Amino acid sequence: YGEGIVSISHLVFHFQTLLDNFERTVIDDSRLAGRPAEIFVGKMFKMEVWETLLASMRIGEVAEFWCDAVHTGLYPIVSKGMRLIAQGKDPLEGQRHMCGMGNMFNYHSTGFPELDELMRTPQPLIFIMELLQVGDPMSYQRESWMMEKDEKLQEVPILHMQGNTLVRQRQFRKAASKYKEAILLLKTVQSREMPGDIDYINLGRMIIPLELNYCQCMLELEEYYEVIEHTTELLEKHKDCVKGYYKRAKAHAAVWNEKEARRDFNMVAHLDITLASLVSRELKTLSECMKEKYWEEKEKYWNMLEKKENKNEDKEREDDDEEEDDEVDQQNEDWESLEKVRLPLTLNLSQCMLELKQYQQVVELNNKLLKKQKGNHFSMKMRV
Repeated sequence: YGEGIVSISHLVFHFQTLLDNFERTVIDDSRLAGRPAEIFVGKMFKMEVWETLLASMRIGEVAEFWCDAVHTGLYPIVSKGMRLIAQGKDPLEGQRHMCGMGNMFNYHSTGFPELDELMRTPQPLIFIMELLQVGDPMSYQRESWMMEKDEKLQEVPILHMQGNTLVRQRQFRKAASKYKEAILLLKTVQSREMPGDIDYINLGRMIIPLELNYCQCMLELEEYYEVIEHTTELLEKHKDCVKGYYKRAKAHAAVWNEKEARRDFNMVAHLDITLASLVSRELKTLSECMKEKYWEEKEKYWNMLEKKENKNEDKEREDDDEEEDDEVDQQNEDWESLEKVRLPLTLNLSQCMLELKQYQQVVELNNKLLKKQKGNHFSMKMRV
């Protein structure tokens, strides 16, 4: 069965890599990375032992293998590459034209401490593998890192054309994806060239129109900060790129960066005098937009200020009401105190009226008193 797989060559699988220690420490897990691993048998994959292991498996089978350090020496490089792939990066980025072992000695660190430790002290590893799919490589769209240089360069104009077609259909998000894929292919090829060489320079020039198209898509999608980031990176390398300044100016204007927008628009007119009238119109539009924004913000500010003042007035009224309530409460307390003093005085006065035989006045005084002091026996006696 293994021979059949080798002839088909494209294998998709999940794997776990464990240290051969008591804890069986997990180094890598493709499920946690969010995507399975893929290899093409016979394409000089660095972990040749994996081809042998997978070729012995059936689709859907899960198997555990122990491998001696002789077969795992290059695992740190393989692991680093697969981790970069999971992050959407080129696994060959930064490597020189040499064998895998040469790259190990050329670089002191992979960027991952646990892999650096394996590089310093190669050791046996345990692989738990699940074969998911076996397919025909001709029916599979290979990722950029699997392509040779010529394949990448041939793919770029196709992606460029697909992007242009999607733009005409106003499918800007999909078009941007095509342009970005083409840019990454060119940057991958460029990274393998010597900076300053003619091939390096020509590849850089090929990237410019793709970057500008990508930025135009981002402008249409209102992803203005994305435009600013990409055009700034482009202009650091190509300081005379008129379209780069223009697109960055439009993005700055959209996010109200007036000073930066004016600077870039003026640079466009400086680099290409034939665009002076266009720049003049853009600056006029920018001024009008900034004035409109100023009055909108001013109105918004005054509305907020009025609301705040109204809130303060309402609070003041509430405070006044609370003060009045406090005064009423205070009056009630004072009234009760006065009533307590008036009671004995009224009774004493009534007693004096009785002694003077002014009975009618005694009745009137005590009638008033009884309305407030219904339980007072002295008043009842006085009235009797």
